[in-house]
Amino acid sequence: MAIFDNREEREKAILVGVQLRGVDDTTFAESLAELEELVFSAEAEVVGSIIQKRERPDSRHYIGSGKLEELNQLQREREADLVIFDEKLSPAQVRNLESSLDTKVLDRGNLILDIFARRARSREARVQVELAQLQYLLPRLTRMWSHLTRHAGGIGTRGPGETQLESDRRQIGIKIAHLKRKLTKIKTQRETQRKKRLDVFKIALVGYTNGGKSTLFNYLTRAGVWTDDRLFCTLDAVTRFLPTDNQKKVVIADTVGFVRKLPHELVASFASTLDEVRYADLLLHVVDISHSNSEEHYRRTCEVLGDIGAGDIARLVLLNKCDLLEGDDLPVIDSKLGPQEAYVVSAKTGYGLDKLLKFLTKYVDKHIRN
Repeated sequence: MAIFDNREEREKAILVGVQLRGVDDTTFAESLAELEELVFSAEAEVVGSIIQKRERPDSRHYIGSGKLEELNQLQREREADLVIFDEKLSPAQVRNLESSLDTKVLDRGNLILDIFARRARSREARVQVELAQLQYLLPRLTRMWSHLTRHAGGIGTRGPGETQLESDRRQIGIKIAHLKRKLTKIKTQRETQRKKRLDVFKIALVGYTNGGKSTLFNYLTRAGVWTDDRLFCTLDAVTRFLPTDNQKKVVIADTVGFVRKLPHELVASFASTLDEVRYADLLLHVVDISHSNSEEHYRRTCEVLGDIGAGDIARLVLLNKCDLLEGDDLPVIDSKLGPQEAYVVSAKTGYGLDKLLKFLTKYVDKHIRN
């Protein structure tokens, strides 16, 4: 169900952002910049953008008629293959936009789901992504099969027949139930494995996507997890033993990164993977201190942790990528990140990680179950 294929020539995308009442200029600009990063991660190319300020979305096309015409003209001029909106579109809005533009239209949620589908490697991740995609697709089936729902009457159209739309809804419902059973079984297996690790101290790396969690994980464990300067490199929770000076059993898990406006279907589907966060004894909250929006990334991650029931777990803040900043910049951002103890580190150069490991050794000695 991936949206993008593996053609050498990248698809060309036009981005659409609508600044609604109550959204400040900085937040709006940063969200649109992040959407462009997501398009890059999906291996497409941004060839233009359209922005509009509105009190509320237009019920038919999300944007106004004037902007729709402007978008139509830009799409033709740039020969764009798709148009991507930064906000969630209703099924009717997608249908109306595709009819008016005669091209593929996606929203941010659909784009994120496609990136997850590209990056899923393990059986569990593939099941989770497929479930999220089907749950996202189900209410949008109408736009795909609307031509089959208009029965004109006459011979052969009456009786207990089933339209393609109804058939697809039924089949997708069956598939969703099947995938949920699979995930329940996987969760049971995870819980069994977790019970066997009661004498192990569990640490989980959390944070905004592309904050450097996997690079830090590799430095601490020599695990060799794939890293790249793209969003959502890690989907599976990878767990390794963490070597410490006291020889206590400590495991550390690298987990999926967070991002603003995650589709709720995706969060629900990845519940079993996020259990590595919920059942951790300590969270290492990795923040890309070099990013212009690091404080917002920090707050967003804290919100998601609260949403998944991990808001009260002990947390250590790691201000990562300090090698990309001048030293004078660090205290300013550090002071705004809340009351938790924070360490300035660089997963790339190793700066500050020896000090971090010494702290973790003492922390584990104090808190590990005997």
